[in-house]
Amino acid sequence: MFWKKASKMPPSPVVLITGASTGVGLALARRLWKSQFRVVLTAREGSLKRFQNETFADPHFFVRPLEVTSAESRLALKNWIDENLGGVDILVNNAGISYRSVIEHMSDEDLRKQIETNFHGPFSLIRMLLPKMREKGWGRIINVSSVGGMMAMPTMGAYSASKWALEGATEALWYEMKPWNIGVTLIQPGFINSDSFKSVYLNEQAKLSSTDAQDPYHEYYRRMVPFISEKMKKSRSSSDDVASVVFKTMLSSNPPLRVAATKDAWFFGLVRRILPRQWYHLILFLCLPGVFRWRNTYKLKDYYSESEKTPTDFKKTG
Repeated sequence: MFWKKASKMPPSPVVLITGASTGVGLALARRLWKSQFRVVLTAREGSLKRFQNETFADPHFFVRPLEVTSAESRLALKNWIDENLGGVDILVNNAGISYRSVIEHMSDEDLRKQIETNFHGPFSLIRMLLPKMREKGWGRIINVSSVGGMMAMPTMGAYSASKWALEGATEALWYEMKPWNIGVTLIQPGFINSDSFKSVYLNEQAKLSSTDAQDPYHEYYRRMVPFISEKMKKSRSSSDDVASVVFKTMLSSNPPLRVAATKDAWFFGLVRRILPRQWYHLILFLCLPGVFRWRNTYKLKDYYSESEKTPTDFKKTG
């Protein structure tokens, strides 16, 4: 028989949450406190001190360091969980970073860090944990994506690239794991009322452009930064709202591939499916803040001056 017979959730499933020291990860940890789950909370070494302010006085809660981009750190965590808890039943890939930069300003190192944190690291963890899930015939893999995984915005191209990669690979994994009763889900939040927009990365070139009014991309940064922060401040969705969606997905006997975690994420998904793609992109373009002023401060070079030949001046020779 192709389909592996479904088994029930283990009595005390082990949940691994990456990026658990803030935001959605921390909100989910609070929801799981004093539950049937054994929970492993992870964060970078420098962020572990944040857990000191939490009252996770529960013998089923464990705090471990994890640098998601480090193969050595990932392996050390897996080995510790295998030895002490017998493996992971539910993986919540929540850790991530975001660069705010136009494509021209992204260096190779910036792109590498963005992709490794949001895509390569999470899927390296998945590959390490799948064998035990398949042996048990049960598991849950929940990847926290974003509306940035289905629509792109200027100055956030690298972030969207990492989330689109996450979405594509997760969709493939959803098919691959069906016979093993391993649920694979993408959680797609939109704007969340939090201070996470303050944690975005700006490289040196982006910082210079944002302060230099004569820079070709100055208006991009000047307009987009307050635009995004305003959307987040006015959002009625919180990290706890998203954590609630993740929690319900964990408990689902048949979790879907994609779950919109906020109302705006649901709306963007609907508009993207309904509108012809040309209209969809035009509408989004017109909604960008001050888009018709983005080039006003920059004078294009006149490549064809009166003293130079234009392409039509050349005659066929030979």
